[in-house]
Amino acid sequence: MPQARLRVDLPEGPWIADVSRRYPDAVFKVLTALPEDGRGVGLLQFRSDSIGPILDEIRAHDSIEELTIIQQSEATVTIQIVTTQPMILLAAKRSGIPIEMPVEIRDGTATVDVSAGHDRLSKLGEQFSAMGIDFDIEYIQQRLHPDQLLTERQRELLEKAVSMGYYDTPRRCTLTELAEEIGLAKSTCSETLHRAEEVVIKKFGEEWLPQAELDFESDT
Repeated sequence: MPQARLRVDLPEGPWIADVSRRYPDAVFKVLTALPEDGRGVGLLQFRSDSIGPILDEIRAHDSIEELTIIQQSEATVTIQIVTTQPMILLAAKRSGIPIEMPVEIRDGTATVDVSAGHDRLSKLGEQFSAMGIDFDIEYIQQRLHPDQLLTERQRELLEKAVSMGYYDTPRRCTLTELAEEIGLAKSTCSETLHRAEEVVIKKFGEEWLPQAELDFESDT
C-alpha cells in the first residue's frame, strides 16, 4: 500500500496553527486524536522553554473548549484538548483515510503520514483544497510487509534470535547455541542472519534516518 508524507501549511484560525506560529521554536506532537460531532478530541505533547505562556495562549484561544494537563515537566507538557476546528481530522475523515500518529507541528506546518490507495489520497487532497489548506507531498513510497523483505528462513531466524536473547545486552545465547537450536551450521546461520540484518537495517535507514537528520538539523 502506498505511504505518503505531506507537509501541510495550516491556515489561520485553528489554535495549533496560531499558537505554533507565535512560538516557532516549540515542537507540538499530536499523539492521538478523534473527530467527534464536528469537534476534535486530542492528546498532545509539546516541548518549549515557554510552557507557561503557551498554555495560557491555548486556553484563551477561541477554538479551545477544554484543556486538561496530563503531565508536565520543566520543558515538556502533555495535554488533552477539545477543539472546534480539527481541520486535518475532518479532511481525513471525509476522505476515508486514517492519519498516522504522531503528527508533528512546527511553526504552522504539520507533517502528516498516511497510508492509502491513490484514489483516497486524491480525495484527501481535494478535501484540503476545499478547506483552503495548502500542502506539499514530500514523498510517496510503497510500504512493504516484512514478508516481502525477508525470506521465510531469514524471518524465522531473526524471530528465534530475538526470542532466545541473542540481541539482548548482555546476550543470553551465543551464535553457536542459536545455530544448534534452529538446526543450521554455524557458518550458514551467521551468513543468513547477517543478510537478514542487512535488509532490516537498510530499510530502517531509508525510512527513519533521513527524518532523524532533519529533526537534528532543526534542533541545532
